[in-house]
Amino acid sequence: MPLKRPGNLNKYTMTHTEYLRRAVTIAREGMLAGNGGPFGCVIVKDGQIVGEGSNLVTSTNDPTAHAEVVAIREACRHLETFQLEGCIVYCSCEPCPMCMGAIYWARPQQVFYASTRYDAAAIGFDDEFIYEEIPVNPTNRKIPFENQPLAEADAVFAEWTRTINKELY
Repeated sequence: MPLKRPGNLNKYTMTHTEYLRRAVTIAREGMLAGNGGPFGCVIVKDGQIVGEGSNLVTSTNDPTAHAEVVAIREACRHLETFQLEGCIVYCSCEPCPMCMGAIYWARPQQVFYASTRYDAAAIGFDDEFIYEEIPVNPTNRKIPFENQPLAEADAVFAEWTRTINKELY
């Protein structure tokens, strides 16, 4: 069952540009409502919008509530799955490293975006420091990451390995 959207947004005739425009509209609406930054996302499967989201970081005090994450959560709830196989993601802006990771975990078919990460940096949303940190040895990062091995953690992984009815993802 398609989600209810304003106007005729669930028509099969929408183009990639029209879905991107919808993502931009969602970004503007969320920004003007004071929900968060100027970012929006639309997720489409078989020509139907199955998830939408705007940035909700400041209104929910949740640093993970980026538009893409919000839309992925809605689409997965709607489709009753944790994978977005066959879906196309439309973002008002190039996804940040966190959102790119979430998108890869969700495994959609394709991603389209309007503005670039450099456009976002020009208005104060600069993720370059994260891109620079990814290849750095964890102990040398600006926020140090320290490995503290625990036998209990290894035991949980071993238990997972032995589990017969697990669902891989």
